[in-house]
Amino acid sequence: MKIHLKNTAIPLGPRHPLLLIAGPCAIEDADLCLNIADFLHKETEKRKIPYIFKASFDKANRSSITSFRGPGLEEGLRTLERVQTSIGVPVISDIHLPEQAKPAAEVLDMLQIPAFLCRQTDLLSAAARTGKPVNVKKGQFLAPWDMQNVVSKLEESGCREILLTERGASFGYNNLVVDFRSFPILSGFGHPVIFDATHSVQLPGGSGTHSSGQREFAPILARSAVAAGADGLFIEAHPQPEKALCDGANSLHLQDVPRLLDQLIAIKAIIGEEIP
Repeated sequence: MKIHLKNTAIPLGPRHPLLLIAGPCAIEDADLCLNIADFLHKETEKRKIPYIFKASFDKANRSSITSFRGPGLEEGLRTLERVQTSIGVPVISDIHLPEQAKPAAEVLDMLQIPAFLCRQTDLLSAAARTGKPVNVKKGQFLAPWDMQNVVSKLEESGCREILLTERGASFGYNNLVVDFRSFPILSGFGHPVIFDATHSVQLPGGSGTHSSGQREFAPILARSAVAAGADGLFIEAHPQPEKALCDGANSLHLQDVPRLLDQLIAIKAIIGEEIP
């Protein structure tokens, strides 16, 4: 399957390179986004893998009302457009409301539906009607087979280019677990499957007014996901995760991403074209 962006078409599947969707959790400032995008663009070009820059213009589902949310729709889209034109990479960001779909689609190459909102019919339909590819994250509260209904909502609303992202399932309180059976199940719906390696090690609400995380486990889960058949990886990365304004505890150090990519590419080459 191919995902068509503004200036390119990205083939995805067992016979094609992994897709990387990566960037900081939220837009902190334009310079940070440009620096991260430039670094990851160069590293993915070296490895001949497609790359989409990700950063949220608004994090509307933070734990606390005082949590950093980002610059908002208008300023955020201006920053993402700068990344798009200056670095020359496609960009993706979350939308939280149906009315955000149209203005976001004027800039973004792909729209993203957050996990908590993956069943919101009006939001899915609005995203689909833009004609842009849509990456929808599987809710922490859903079984993988429940995503068939989400796919149907998008398809019935006119969307044909869909990515499904696994990001872990709620396991008791303040904890997530990844069921690797999810990858072949999601693939069975006929769309590429992405693994969110960094949100899957989040400890939701684990620090009271904000989420915590265990970034040290993200590479282990990422390697396992590729072995299980993931078509791409979603990674939040930051030059100084300890100082990040959002999701720093589960974000990877930017400098650690290239080595991880090498490992993931090697695993994909080992498993070959035939994935059980």
